[in-house]
Amino acid sequence: MSDLAALADKTRAFIEREVQPVDDEFDGDVEAAGGDTLRVRLQEAAREAGVFAPHAAVAYGGLGLGMEARAAVFEAAGRSLFGPMALNINAPDEGNVHLLEHVATAEQRERFLAPLARGEVRSAFSMTEPAPGAGADPSALASTAVRDGDAWRINGHKWFITGADGASFHIVMARTSGEPGSPGGATMFLVPADAPGVELVRHVGTQDRSMIGGHCEIRYVDVVVPGDAVLGEVDEGFRYAQVRLGPARMTHVMRWLGAAVHAHETAVRHVAGRRAFGTRLAELGMVQQMIADNEIEIAATRALLLEACRELDGGGRAARTTSIAKTFAAEALHRIVDRSVQLCGGLGVSSDLPVARIAREVRPFRIYDGPSEVHRWSIARRAVARIDGAAR
Repeated sequence: MSDLAALADKTRAFIEREVQPVDDEFDGDVEAAGGDTLRVRLQEAAREAGVFAPHAAVAYGGLGLGMEARAAVFEAAGRSLFGPMALNINAPDEGNVHLLEHVATAEQRERFLAPLARGEVRSAFSMTEPAPGAGADPSALASTAVRDGDAWRINGHKWFITGADGASFHIVMARTSGEPGSPGGATMFLVPADAPGVELVRHVGTQDRSMIGGHCEIRYVDVVVPGDAVLGEVDEGFRYAQVRLGPARMTHVMRWLGAAVHAHETAVRHVAGRRAFGTRLAELGMVQQMIADNEIEIAATRALLLEACRELDGGGRAARTTSIAKTFAAEALHRIVDRSVQLCGGLGVSSDLPVARIAREVRPFRIYDGPSEVHRWSIARRAVARIDGAAR
């Protein structure tokens, strides 16, 4: 067995031993289970088990795995809704670790990246805005940052900011030039959550309950940050966002694939042991078709995921392959989990099995990190551009 396979097995064993029982007890509701108190306890257990922070650099206490290498480990962690939190690979922190490793200055890495990678703090990525601001179309960015001497003054209204309640700092996307609709002119800022003018308005109520810190509405009212709060270069925020978004989409696929596989395996065990109409449910043709379709879509999701991860590991932007993998996975994993609910019958919609809560949590993935429709539009445009280019 390879070292990577052994790590994935160790991660799965840790999840089943330490994390899944808590997930089961609280039906995947992270706040009911203890919120940050639970996070700290589970992350300490993950450190002791040797599975903590597989994505982070060794210098920051992680295991330093690349994109392809981390796929099986993240999938194993995703078998529990609390598993990614336990390994410190939850969104948005995992994506922010990746962004900071690639873009932050040495001083910023010491102040923000190091404690985040070690699990000492949490973070938020603050980009999405209420209409007519940035959403699926980031160029609609309306929040602004203007120079104030050697500092910057930020004003903006954001929502669906995952993990913001309890975060130590926010990576805030604000417009420093141009107008909403302009393709450039955005800048990223590192903003302490306790800075004057940062107002957590509310938790936006959503159907998922496993994300620590919720999905929050935030206002930034005359928030002043120093010049060294700029992450990367001024007006280059949209470019830096691509550094984060492609890999983050794939790690979302990894985690939710683990959850879908758990739902599928639960359903297969159920129909293999349940008898009706004089036979095991697993012997009925319609049941076998659903099982087979799940197996096919699990395999296809893994294949598309690994193709995109190899391109990312090779230094490519992987815009096309990550869009394809994300779109297919978000919809396939939803189908896999929905079939699993159906296979389990009444138990499939109960809290006696994990299937119902996985269905609740996986549905938003077709919207988060870009709705399927926007990815399809992007994929189609690239296909037409290739043909147009070949015709010239």
